Amino acid sequence: MVGAVGAAAAVGLHAPYDPLGVNLKDALLGPSLEHPFGTDQFGRDVLSRVLYGAGISLKVGVLSRFIAVGLGCLVGALAGYYGGILDRILMRSADVVMAYPALLLLVAVTAAFPPSLTVVFLALGFVGWPGVARLVRSLVLSIREREFVTAARAVGVSDLRILMRHILPNSLGPIIVAFTLGMGTAVMAEAGLSFLGLGAQPPEPSWGSMISHGKDYLRSAPWLTFFPGAAISFTVVGFNLLGDALRDVMDPKARGRGGRMGANRI
Repeated sequence: MVGAVGAAAAVGLHAPYDPLGVNLKDALLGPSLEHPFGTDQFGRDVLSRVLYGAGISLKVGVLSRFIAVGLGCLVGALAGYYGGILDRILMRSADVVMAYPALLLLVAVTAAFPPSLTVVFLALGFVGWPGVARLVRSLVLSIREREFVTAARAVGVSDLRILMRHILPNSLGPIIVAFTLGMGTAVMAEAGLSFLGLGAQPPEPSWGSMISHGKDYLRSAPWLTFFPGAAISFTVVGFNLLGDALRDVMDPKARGRGGRMGANRI
């Protein structure tokens, strides 16, 4: 799935037509051999714009998840390793962010600044870190009591080195799964913000903005919303399936529990 989306993003750079090129005499043409996804109200090829929009969605998704996972790993590692009042302060901060509905918080953050993709992925990273922080904290709480960590402390290894060389590498599997599963959410959120006019700005082709501009033509030109909507759906489902597959591969215990449950049912 990721390969297919990556290929679409690469093809978007060499789309069959200029995704920004206006040709009013070809406006609102239905799907055909010349324009497989039809054209929009300005005569722009919808296929080219959908392919180009894949690159925007992937860029926002990847960058926002790097911010969310990086910040979440930092906060979760510090809270889980040191505990005490630092743990309480950091986790209560995470609770405050998680207490607000994610979409409303995203709208509030992005509306406070001029609309741009930079603001979108920064806002997504800010909203997405608490869940990662809780995950990493729970992992660190478990790993910090193991023998190899105790031995490292006994020989005088610094806390930073213990975290970077011993604890976080042993937490990498669940973190990778969290990164992948969050990609689908980030793509959906970017599309929602662009739909509201808070993300990619015209004429830049984003899947969300394409749906927003095509909603006025639902009866006369349904392809304007169908194809970008289908692209969002396939991408989100694909990332979710990839995340589930990675979780099964990296968590043998889950596979074992699933196998035992199946045996019991039989």
